[in-house]
Amino acid sequence: MVASTIYILISIIVFLILLVFIVRKNKKEEKITTLAWFAFAFIFAGLFFGDSRLVSYSLMGVGILLAVIDIFRNLKNKQKGGKNER
Repeated sequence: MVASTIYILISIIVFLILLVFIVRKNKKEEKITTLAWFAFAFIFAGLFFGDSRLVSYSLMGVGILLAVIDIFRNLKNKQKGGKNER
């Protein structure tokens, strides 16, 4: 493996470990939505396909777009007083 690939994998693993600790610590917080998981998946896929810039940036762009849609849906649900759909 290339050194940059190993660095990215280590960074992702550390990020996921921190995310697990934060989620367990704040159990009162709302759980992450399915749309947000898809956004994370697309962004990480964009990181893994870094050799092809077009594919990489496209996947990251889709992930960011899904994250923004999720944010707006959550804000709209909170304003209406409803719960998040999972």
